[in-house]
Amino acid sequence: MRSIPVIDFSDYTSGDLQRQQTFIQAVGDSLKEIGFFALKNHEIPLKAIEQAYEQGDAFFSLRQVTKNAYLQPQIDHQRGYTAFGIEHAKNNPAPDLKEFWQSGRSHPTTGEKPTYVANVWPEQDVPEFKPVIEGLFARMEAVSQSLLHSCSLYLGKEENWLSSMAADGNTIMRIIHYPPLGEEVPEGAVRSAAHEDINFITLLVTATADGLEVKDNDGSWIKVKGDASHIIVDSGDMLQNLTNGLFKSTTHRVVNPSNSNARRFSMPMFVHPRNDIDLTPREEFIRLTGGVSLFQSITAGQYLHQRLVEIGLTEDGV
Repeated sequence: MRSIPVIDFSDYTSGDLQRQQTFIQAVGDSLKEIGFFALKNHEIPLKAIEQAYEQGDAFFSLRQVTKNAYLQPQIDHQRGYTAFGIEHAKNNPAPDLKEFWQSGRSHPTTGEKPTYVANVWPEQDVPEFKPVIEGLFARMEAVSQSLLHSCSLYLGKEENWLSSMAADGNTIMRIIHYPPLGEEVPEGAVRSAAHEDINFITLLVTATADGLEVKDNDGSWIKVKGDASHIIVDSGDMLQNLTNGLFKSTTHRVVNPSNSNARRFSMPMFVHPRNDIDLTPREEFIRLTGGVSLFQSITAGQYLHQRLVEIGLTEDGV
């Protein structure tokens, strides 16, 4: 059975130019061919990931009325808590069977006005939540910068081409809880319906249970087996738009388990550029992909708002 590529991050951090080039080539080829790969030896301690899941479990185990105090519909649920059944995949009206928490960077590093909303934290109810999640966020973002550097070099650009667009961008880390399904599942509802990520790249630390599937080029589904030592990486719509489809934004989903009593946690980081970044396909990539612009001229902020409307987290015109 086909599987997604596994790429060794230690090649990049080795200091050996040949190994670094091998890494860059593997990252670019994977995103170009299927849009997904697994990253091993990523240097994020398993303990830091386990602690983040423990804090997530502590929050999602609170009473519903307590969790609801952290709902943030006024900022399109871009921070804080989003309750079960609110979000749905684009073009699928059935709700995803999940609840989640989202946080972003704490403050801008450049001294400029941030282009993202402030974080919300459950400090009274889960005191250790903030320091643990912020610590993992910083570690994951550091890895994401190396991946963006590699993508830039693969594309024939300066190393900082993509990472400079993501500097002080609206990068979000999401802790997702898929509770037991119970006996009555709404028709057409799954834990996470087939969708594509909207951002530049996504880093997904290994979930606590299997269920992730990636759509292959022939339309079949690749089951991604969980491995605690791997981070799953994929390219999103914004990077696909910018490169005119040279890098793929691949459809994926989380299917329902056979055991309706099983819980699942996962933790993706969605790496976003700043809202003002122009995602119009660049001419050099148009030439490499057939000579015709296949994607829209749009800014990252406009694209994000468009998707939030499509998945039910905000209303058009808001």
